[in-house]
Amino acid sequence: MPPPQRQRLLITGAGIISPLGSDWRANEEAFAAGRTAFRPVEMFDVSARIAKTAAFVDLPQEQIYHTLSARHEARVDRGSKMLLLALREATARAGLKDLNEVDAMVIGTSAGAMMLGETYCRQIRQSPGRQPGQLSLVEHYQPQRQMTTLAHEVGWHGPVLLVSNACASGANAIGMAMEMIWSGRAKRVIAGGYDAVSELVFAGFDSLRALAPSGIPRPFDAHRDGLALGEGAGVVVIESEEAAAERGATAIAEAAGYSTATDLHHLTQPDPAGNAAIRTMTEACRMAGVLPREVDYLNSHGTGTPFNDVAEGSAIQAWAGEDVSKIAMSSTKSAMGHLLGGAGAVESVICLMAMQGQWMPGSLNIRELDPVATFDVVRSFRRGRVNTTITNSFGFGGTNASLVFRTA
Repeated sequence: MPPPQRQRLLITGAGIISPLGSDWRANEEAFAAGRTAFRPVEMFDVSARIAKTAAFVDLPQEQIYHTLSARHEARVDRGSKMLLLALREATARAGLKDLNEVDAMVIGTSAGAMMLGETYCRQIRQSPGRQPGQLSLVEHYQPQRQMTTLAHEVGWHGPVLLVSNACASGANAIGMAMEMIWSGRAKRVIAGGYDAVSELVFAGFDSLRALAPSGIPRPFDAHRDGLALGEGAGVVVIESEEAAAERGATAIAEAAGYSTATDLHHLTQPDPAGNAAIRTMTEACRMAGVLPREVDYLNSHGTGTPFNDVAEGSAIQAWAGEDVSKIAMSSTKSAMGHLLGGAGAVESVICLMAMQGQWMPGSLNIRELDPVATFDVVRSFRRGRVNTTITNSFGFGGTNASLVFRTA
């Protein structure tokens, strides 16, 4: 079946903050150097946990929100600060000085402002009586309240949509933005995702024995022992081709295809056959008018857990068929960890970086490839043609999403 006739969508701006760096350039340099960002957790007590490491963002010491006092900025969680920094970079790259030209914001997150909720619970346990500031913690714990503060900071008065479906949140937020423009409901949308490491999320993954006891994730390694958590934010500005032309914007890439599907298998384990993942990759490529052999680089979900890597590897084999050995693939979670609700958005920006620079980031820490990895695993930074990319995001609850980007 031929791809549907749709107007072209152009990405005119992108911003990224991750444990590897605070902007596009810093992250690009880190990938070129093959750096990883894992370090011992000091933000909270992990002495009773199996895993002891994570990847953290070094936020600026100075005040980030210009419209808030230092006291009020304390009500903003770490993840929302990362989102603001990524948003500023994305709009600057897009040349968007007036956000009133934007029709909507679509933001994905999984944990939201979880650390504020943790503080509330900790304080209420220690002193059950009335305490100053408790109501503020309850209010700002809610992601929509954090988005209201961010919107006020950037002078935004339009609709903000929140997407929260586990680790596919950021990818589905970008996909939703694409569908809004394709359907004619919008012509210009800001989309992205974010999450910060929190004690509750860390403890939850640790109790599931999903975190790597070794402290280092090794996606698609035969002896991998789990994932490592990270944090960060990625934001893109997506416009219809006509809207971009109206303001003379320069395109970074084309947002060409998107698909989402649910595998209905298990709350935390993926379908071993990867059936929903096969559908999302196949449909996203069909929408983009791209064959698997035309994909130059695949940024895998690649968490490093035994179940996920086999399921995704099997799905890639089924999707690519006889061309599977030609598919260049890596997992950037091997360098920066799993960014949860922010993963799909950050990894989308990494795909844009790869196309702009004509390089592929390495899938690090591999000692012995798992037999399921019959594709071309990029094990270190590699320069080469990268004109079409696909990124996968697969989350708890069976939610799956794939996005296709190509040079504009």
